[in-house]
Amino acid sequence: MTEAMALPRIIQGGMGIAVSNWRLANAVSSRGQLGVVSGTALDTVFVRRLQDGDIGGHMRRAMERFPIAGVADAVLERYFRPEGKPVAEPYKLLPVYKQTVTAMRTQITMLANFVEVWLAKEGHGNPVGLNLLTKIQMPNIASLYGAMMAGVDFVIMGAGIPREIPGVLDALAEHKPATMRFDVEGLASGEVQYLTLDPATVGGDPSIPIKRPMFLPIISANSLAITLARKANGRVDGFVVEGWTAGGHNAPPRGTPTFNERGEPIYGERDTVDLAKLAELGLPFWVAGSEGSPERLKAALDNGAVGIQVGTLFAFADESGFTAALKHDVLKSALVGKVDVLTDAHASPTGYPFKVVRYEGDANDASKRKRICDLGYLRNAYKRDDGRLGYRCASEPVDDFVQKGGAESETTGRRCLCNALEANIGQAQHQKDGMDEPPLLTSGDDLMWISKYLKGRDRYTAGEVLDYLLSPAEAAAPSTSA
Repeated sequence: MTEAMALPRIIQGGMGIAVSNWRLANAVSSRGQLGVVSGTALDTVFVRRLQDGDIGGHMRRAMERFPIAGVADAVLERYFRPEGKPVAEPYKLLPVYKQTVTAMRTQITMLANFVEVWLAKEGHGNPVGLNLLTKIQMPNIASLYGAMMAGVDFVIMGAGIPREIPGVLDALAEHKPATMRFDVEGLASGEVQYLTLDPATVGGDPSIPIKRPMFLPIISANSLAITLARKANGRVDGFVVEGWTAGGHNAPPRGTPTFNERGEPIYGERDTVDLAKLAELGLPFWVAGSEGSPERLKAALDNGAVGIQVGTLFAFADESGFTAALKHDVLKSALVGKVDVLTDAHASPTGYPFKVVRYEGDANDASKRKRICDLGYLRNAYKRDDGRLGYRCASEPVDDFVQKGGAESETTGRRCLCNALEANIGQAQHQKDGMDEPPLLTSGDDLMWISKYLKGRDRYTAGEVLDYLLSPAEAAAPSTSA
C-alpha cells in the first residue's frame, strides 16, 4: 500500500477540537500534501454546527451521502435549527459516552466523522487523514468506522500507545466486529474490559467495500516505535515523531520529573528520538514539533524522514477552526512580542503536560470558571465497589471527583479542556450561571517565533504556508496576502 500511494512531504497537524477542520484539510490536500481532520469530540462539534443553522449547508450536503439509511434524517430532526439557536440558549448535549452506548449514539459519531472526511475530500482526488487521541478511547472505533466509510486514507494517533488500532482497522475494513482493551482503573489482576463495535448492529453493509487506511502512530521514543512496529496487532505503516515543543498534549519527560522556574517539566536527551535508529525499522517517518520552516524540512529529509508534520502555522491560517477574533488577537500579540506558550503540567485532567497560549488581551481567568463535566471525553473509567463501572474526571467538581474515589490532590490546577477547546472554535456552551465557557488556546512553542513568518501581516492562508514550507530553504520568504 505504501508503494501505491505517494507519501506527502507535509502533513498538516490534526489539531483538536476542530481546529483542523474540513476546510483546512481540504485546502492542504487540494495542494497535494496531507490534510488532516481532527476527530476529537467531532460528534459534539457536528451537532453544534447543526444547532447553529448549518451555515452554507455543508453538513447537510455531506449527510446526504451517508450510506446508512435513516440516520441523517433522525439526526436532523433532533439537532438541526434552521435559523440557528439563540445566543443565550445552551446547546443541546449528546449523551456522554460510556463503555456501551446505544446504536443511535454510535451512528452519530460515525456520521460526524463521515461528514468531516467527506467534505475534506470533496473536489480533489488526493489523500486525507484523520487524527484521533488514543486516550479518548470510547468514541474511537465508531469514529474510525465512519471515517473509513468516507474513504479516509491515513489514520494518525497519539496521546497514548495505540497498539490495538491496526487490528481494529483490519476488522472494520471487512465490516467485522472490532474490539480493543478498555482502560479501567481498579480492575483485579487478570481482569480485562473491552470496547467493541459490531458493524452489523449499526447498519454497516458488508456489500459496500471500504479500504483499510494507512496507520501512523505518533511516537516520542524509539522504544515505543519498536513496540508498535513489532507487537501491534496489525500493520503499522510509518510514524510521526513528535517532540515536546509540539502543541496540545506532550508526552511526560522520562525519569524523575524536574521543573523549571515557571513550573514547566524539563525535557532532556532521554526524550529525544534517535532518527538513525528509527530508520532501521524500515518504515517511513515524519518529524513534528517546531518543524515549520523550509530549513527544518530540509534537515528532516537529510535525517532520513519523508517530511514534516506542521501544526502551529496551519492553526492560525484563515481556514482553521479557531475563531477569526482569536486568530487576530494572537497574531497581533505575536507581532509585538507579547505571546507566550506555557507547558502546563496540571491543566489537563489526563495528567499529560499541556501547552497553554498566553497573549495580550487574553481575558480567560480560570479562577472564575465553575468546574463542570458535561461533555466527558476525558473521563476515566474505574471499577466501583459494587462491581459496576463508574466514570470520573479530575476537572469535574472536586467533591464529585472525591466521592467517586479520586484523590483531591489530582484536581489541583485541572481545567475542563473539552468545554474550553469548544469555545476556541466559536461553540462556547452557555452554562446555567449565565457564563459562556471561556476559551483556552493551545499551540506549539514555535508560536513565539511566528512573527518571523508573518513579516508584519496579521493573517494568511494555508496555501501560503505550503508555498513557504516547500520553497528552497535559502530563499524562503512568505508572500504578502491581499
